Amino acid sequence: MENDTSSNTTRTIMNKVFTTMGKAQRTFALITALTVLPLIATFSGCAVGSRTEQSTGERMDDRNTSSRVKEALSADTQFKFDGVNVETFKGSVQLSGFVTSREQKDQAGEIAKKVPAVKEVINNITVKTGN
Repeated sequence: MENDTSSNTTRTIMNKVFTTMGKAQRTFALITALTVLPLIATFSGCAVGSRTEQSTGERMDDRNTSSRVKEALSADTQFKFDGVNVETFKGSVQLSGFVTSREQKDQAGEIAKKVPAVKEVINNITVKTGN
């Protein structure tokens, strides 16, 4: 019963406010709302990623992660990983390219796993066979 009374009171107040607003005020309120809502949607859309899209922050984090993985691969003294490409999406690192042995492929995957912010390594490196 109490909810009905407060609901009726709210409706009464809203009706009074709406009826006391002039046509120009209602038009201005409508134009303002229609202008501000798309702006809010645009700016909030930039900040939120989905399962298949990255937010701006995620994109920057992934670029940094890719750079750190590339640096770690190039710092390896045993193998040279010049033919290995690194792509990162939401912390998942994909390695691709060519190496000359299975040991190099495995080593590249292990190096990438040790880099901070790497959640997963997908090792698609191809081992060249001798001709």
